[in-house]
Amino acid sequence: MTDNGDRTVGLLLAAGGGRRLGGRPKALLGHRGRPLVEHTAGVLRAGGCARVHVVLGARADEVRARTLLPDCVLVDNPAWEQGMGTSLRAGLDSLAGTGARAALVSLVDQPGIGPEAVARVLGALRSPESLASAAYDGVRGHPVLLGAAHWAGVAATATGDRGARAYLREHAQGLTLVECGDVAEAYDIDTEADLAHLE
Repeated sequence: MTDNGDRTVGLLLAAGGGRRLGGRPKALLGHRGRPLVEHTAGVLRAGGCARVHVVLGARADEVRARTLLPDCVLVDNPAWEQGMGTSLRAGLDSLAGTGARAALVSLVDQPGIGPEAVARVLGALRSPESLASAAYDGVRGHPVLLGAAHWAGVAATATGDRGARAYLREHAQGLTLVECGDVAEAYDIDTEADLAHLE
């Protein structure tokens, strides 16, 4: 376990209801014989995060009942239908008092991103002021590393489905891009056609 991992909490946003997937919560989609939320939480751990906070929303009780997420902190977002920004705020709120220096934010519907990309982005942590993101052929993507000094600013600007996008754009000069296109694919599972990516 790296020192960076010991002080960085994985923050997995898994609250979406899968509107374009016929209302199937993305957390419960099957991938490699397990629910997608289990797979993605495991990726964060394998990549070096000592702890993982998982934000749940759509059918949260069912997700809790059907998944094994040992040692994860499960965070409820009752406002999940208002968009990803509410999940990011709920997740960051859950980190208060944990002593974490940074949060590594990941999305449940990107199974093409594995431990190698997580470890690379974790490696960009230098201080609570660190701000970094995976990049794919130079284009910013996930996971995103948010040093604790940025949490309040991110939470204040996270609205709708935008998450941290506005904050990262405003702080682009201080954002370290970590190229991960050689070890990961950043596709989303959004539509029926995208289900072909699941194994």
